Amino acid sequence: GWTHVAIGVALVTFCFSMTWTSAPLNEALGSLSKYGKLLLIPLIFVLIKDRREACIALGVFALFQLFLIVSSWLLFFNFPVPWATAPSNARVGNAVFSSYLDQGIMAAILASLCWHFRSMVPGVYGRYIAVSVAIIALLNVFFVLIGRSGHLVAIALISLAIMWELPKRYRVAILFLPLVLMLSISVISPKVRDRISNVKSELQGFTFTEGASVVNGTSSGIRLHFWHRAIQSMAERPIFGSGVGSWSTEFNRLEQKNSSTPDSIAPLGNPHQEYLLWGVQLGLAGILLFLGFLGSIFHDALKMDSMAARSVQSVLAALAIGCLFNSIIYDALIGDFFCVTLGLLLALGSHNHQKQSCELGDDKSIAA
Repeated sequence: GWTHVAIGVALVTFCFSMTWTSAPLNEALGSLSKYGKLLLIPLIFVLIKDRREACIALGVFALFQLFLIVSSWLLFFNFPVPWATAPSNARVGNAVFSSYLDQGIMAAILASLCWHFRSMVPGVYGRYIAVSVAIIALLNVFFVLIGRSGHLVAIALISLAIMWELPKRYRVAILFLPLVLMLSISVISPKVRDRISNVKSELQGFTFTEGASVVNGTSSGIRLHFWHRAIQSMAERPIFGSGVGSWSTEFNRLEQKNSSTPDSIAPLGNPHQEYLLWGVQLGLAGILLFLGFLGSIFHDALKMDSMAARSVQSVLAALAIGCLFNSIIYDALIGDFFCVTLGLLLALGSHNHQKQSCELGDDKSIAA
């Protein structure tokens, strides 16, 4: 499909940009390897031969995500979770293996998949089990985890799910649903309310000055500082950027040039915004490549049955929103999650000419 073509073009362009990158060779290669995870999408697509295999893989995937949700709830209720390996600061947000930012997005996507594939779960009570898992996952996002990106993604996916259930003449409500949901959830969820208040105070207290320190800044302040530097870098090389892996080099250079008390970031850092990261490395061409990648996934989803199409489009919406505040594809754990999820869904959707049920001999497989 078009998704595989877009991935190939993007990776070839990143490779070619090594001829003009401002980054040291080891950093350029390190960044290139991070984008290599995109190959998981066509690899999974090729390895899964039919709809039955896709359903089995998706079912196993959903079970492991459910294990993650249950583990997070156990942390919330102060039960011992010896397999939790998240850093101590992430444990404050009840994250298990990664961070509350990653886990909130992952939980929201699990809820969305359970909802859209609820009719495919086997058994008399399969549909009810899927809906129950979706509710448990959403409650985890809004009442247990504190990741603001996860809150936004969950609200967006709920809005899409409601829109698709409405008659077409009422779907204009999608314009107002996110705001209504945000206000409603902030009233009943202290964590969401506190995070919204926190963002407001961080933005009100942020004033960009060239001598300001970014190291000890707030989460929102650091992002705004990074985004400012990214735009400065793009302004200097707007067409083809500074090459793969150049973000850390460019940020440190601009800090040295424009700040009387420059900060520096470690190699292979990122500006916490995927669009700008591609823009720094590949210029406007890079941003167009990334938008083309997102557009190709949407295009391929249009050829699928409604369940698979809505699931792919929901994950795509989550990716597009998450990339506004984080370098989702570049990051290791959450980037791998999205590539695996999209690979599974594209593989499932490509076999939409087969039976809608997922059969294992005489039985049905688990699919969420």
